[in-house]
Amino acid sequence: MPYTKTVLLFSLVVLFCFPSQAQFVIDTTQADKQEFKTTALKIKQSREKETGRFRARSLFIPAFMIAYGITSMEAEILEDINVKLNDEMFAGDPHKKISIDNYLQYAPAAAVYGLNALGIKGTHNFRDRTMICLMSNIFLATSVYAAKKISHELRPDGSGFSTFPSGHTAEAFAAAEFLRQEYKHISPWYGYAGYAVAVTTGYLRMYNNKHWLSDVVAGAGVGILSTRLAYWLYPSVKNIFFNKKAMNTMIMPYYQNRGGGLALIYRFRN
Repeated sequence: MPYTKTVLLFSLVVLFCFPSQAQFVIDTTQADKQEFKTTALKIKQSREKETGRFRARSLFIPAFMIAYGITSMEAEILEDINVKLNDEMFAGDPHKKISIDNYLQYAPAAAVYGLNALGIKGTHNFRDRTMICLMSNIFLATSVYAAKKISHELRPDGSGFSTFPSGHTAEAFAAAEFLRQEYKHISPWYGYAGYAVAVTTGYLRMYNNKHWLSDVVAGAGVGILSTRLAYWLYPSVKNIFFNKKAMNTMIMPYYQNRGGGLALIYRFRN
């Protein structure tokens, strides 16, 4: 075919086919966007389902830690471990106490909100993660308060009969597990960092002569267990409280800082 005819034919093909080709590209792009949204939604739903799934084996470690703490109140060999460790850390070489553990216990939970503010999104939105955090704290505060009242164990420094379990440690480990659950889909290092802070908090409670080892171990178990129960139960709470036909008000018991009461939560309609 002569050169001029080839050019003319090619020009006509481009002229008449370009609109349809452009439409095809647009349609394909829209389809890709829709497919991406669908895939993202499935991943999010899968994540939420995975988070809310109950696994009995996930309770083994915290349950063992709590059992260790309870057993130590009666088992002489474990009591000896408490005393010897306390002698090495404080009684044998008294030192100045530091109060950073009073604030460090909340650091992993604060990190969850800080990371979200920086654009690093966790598993849940603001409302859901706040409700989970609240439920976890209600569980651990109620458990710690009841255990302290029942056990009536003397603190190492003799300042009171409320040593078992360690509330600071429970709060720190609950917050660490909260951080791990929210960001484990991004990187396990977020969880490692949270638990490092929690371990430091527990260590400082012994360093400050406020708790025995068994108090710290049991407190860690209570904290982890409280958060895992909150994640397991929250899907049911969400379904009841936040669906369209749900009531606007929910009342839950709480205990914090040696005081208790009822927490009133009211949801305003849009």
